[in-house]
Amino acid sequence: MDKTTGGVVFERVSKRYNDVTAVDDVSFTVAPGELVTLLGPSGCGKTTTLRMVAGLEPVSGGRILIGGRDVTLRAANERDVSMVFQSYALFPHMNVLENVCYGPLSMRMEKTKARELAHAKLTMLGLAGLDQRLPSELSGGQQQRVAVARSLVLEPAVLLFDEPLSNLDAKLRRRVRQEIRELQQSLRLTVIYVTHDQEEALAVSDQIIVMESGRIAQHGTPHELYEAPASRFLADFIGDANLVEGELEPGPEGMRFTAHGVSAPVRVNGLVPGPATLALRPHRLRLTPPGKGIVPAECRRAAYLGSRIEYVVSTAWGDLLIFDAGGKTLHARGAALGVDFDADAAVILPRRD
Repeated sequence: MDKTTGGVVFERVSKRYNDVTAVDDVSFTVAPGELVTLLGPSGCGKTTTLRMVAGLEPVSGGRILIGGRDVTLRAANERDVSMVFQSYALFPHMNVLENVCYGPLSMRMEKTKARELAHAKLTMLGLAGLDQRLPSELSGGQQQRVAVARSLVLEPAVLLFDEPLSNLDAKLRRRVRQEIRELQQSLRLTVIYVTHDQEEALAVSDQIIVMESGRIAQHGTPHELYEAPASRFLADFIGDANLVEGELEPGPEGMRFTAHGVSAPVRVNGLVPGPATLALRPHRLRLTPPGKGIVPAECRRAAYLGSRIEYVVSTAWGDLLIFDAGGKTLHARGAALGVDFDADAAVILPRRD
């Protein structure tokens, strides 16, 4: 199946419910064969955006193009898209094969061809031999894959996922998201994926669109959003971050960040001196012996997690979270330490939000 001629374009799309604006003047492009995730907290407008792509919500302004065609006013069944819902929406009285065949048969496809297509998709997703089982006889991961097979059998130009892993436990969620990503890449599917889970978004996406209050807060690759957040909201929302309020000041060898009497060299991209927020990722911080490093610290809490030790240390900059992947010995509560980091590990944000 080659659907690389697809693609989705949003041009200044808005959605209003009476006096409430759920999606506000949003524009973006999903390239053919790309997986783009809409990420954000509850109520940010991500699911409403997905439903407008699917034709389940009419737009209040702007236009939507799929595969180069303007589908803004087209019904859901005229858009060549298919959606995998959060609840999977499998028919409980139908077996697996009947669930997957339902779409083609409802479109008046010949029964033998529909069954052949359904068997092919079930085999592709590792569900061969389960075609006679009822949904209630399947695991959560198997039900999720049946829902994907039911969407793929229609061979849509665009596949939509609405919080597809929220009903799975953590271990199964990691495995199924990997399966979805491998399937998307191998078939070159154009996918729009909605989640509120930052780790899930980082794991599966080519591009991530982070939404806040109905608008796009930032759009970029997982690496760009994690390493170079554009705002305090992004730094705090994508992964873990230590946020420190202070001042950006010129120094003899470049810019420095100062807060509560402690100063550190930082690298900035065109920012001028003034109020600023310092964002530090926990894995970019290092613990040092007392008297070393940038910030004196005292160990408040240590948790051994196998692959790393997580520390919370008390400093003049407040409590800092530190991930120590190389530590072999736990520092005791109350131990005197120092915290160090490289200048390029710090992200400086202007204090405007």
